Amino acid sequence: MAKSSKKSPAKKAAARKPQASAAVIETHESPVVVKGAEPHAATKANGTPLVEMRDISIAFGGIKAVDHASIDLYPGEVVGLLGHNGAGKSTLIKVLSGAYKRDQGQILVNGQEITINNPRDAKAQGIETIYQTLALADNVDAAANLYLGRELKTKLGTLDDVAMEAETRKVMRRLNPNFRRFKEPVMKLSGGQRQSVAIARAIHFNARILIMDEPTAALGPQETAQVGELIKQLKAEGIGIFLISHDLHDVFDLADRIVVMKNGKVVGTARSSDVTHDEVLGMIIAGKCPKGAIPGPGAMKEAA
Repeated sequence: MAKSSKKSPAKKAAARKPQASAAVIETHESPVVVKGAEPHAATKANGTPLVEMRDISIAFGGIKAVDHASIDLYPGEVVGLLGHNGAGKSTLIKVLSGAYKRDQGQILVNGQEITINNPRDAKAQGIETIYQTLALADNVDAAANLYLGRELKTKLGTLDDVAMEAETRKVMRRLNPNFRRFKEPVMKLSGGQRQSVAIARAIHFNARILIMDEPTAALGPQETAQVGELIKQLKAEGIGIFLISHDLHDVFDLADRIVVMKNGKVVGTARSSDVTHDEVLGMIIAGKCPKGAIPGPGAMKEAA
């Protein structure tokens, strides 16, 4: 009994060690605001892209619209996709959104290969697309647009307008605190306010990957600035964004990386801070890849 009593302090110390390590492991990150953002922190920690498209090809009538293109996107990152008309950027993104079915290549989300055959498959993976036309129903209000095709109903089977408006107010308050026109049809809203409604609809239903096609086209300077602030906020909340735009100023202001395509191929990829406007124009027009960019299959080969 005496021996066991002498060893008991050591045993107690040994018993305390697992408790100490458990206390270290049991740490919690700050709560995220966006529903679909929970996996982002872990994904970023292990260096796995949020989404990766590898060696994607698609042809129409024997003409390759996208030719062995590879791009990736990390959580909380904005990647600007640039190129002239017919470069293949919109077609590549439509493969990710499920509008087109690829002929070749892989799509991975959080390191796991997935299959996307239609927009429903993309939405199931948290991929939402905001097209230039916004795809809003002009004759109904913001709440009806937010829940279009996914309406909330009461126990009696009727539309629960009160609950839908309450949820719409919550998400719009975060995106655009000055938005007050909840009862008006969206046709009466400004361009920036309509963008807010389209973005709210995407992130409210667990968007982790957001594709924005020309989000500032046909907007004035004030509305363009408003959309820019929305993109920065979404980025801060951990959502990855593919930004398709012809406006170099917008891309340089908002994007962390730039990917340039030409004739269906990726010319190069660069951090926006490592290249100039003129160098990016050279990539778009001539396919010339500057020193600050990583060349792709579409880069112009220099003479030996």
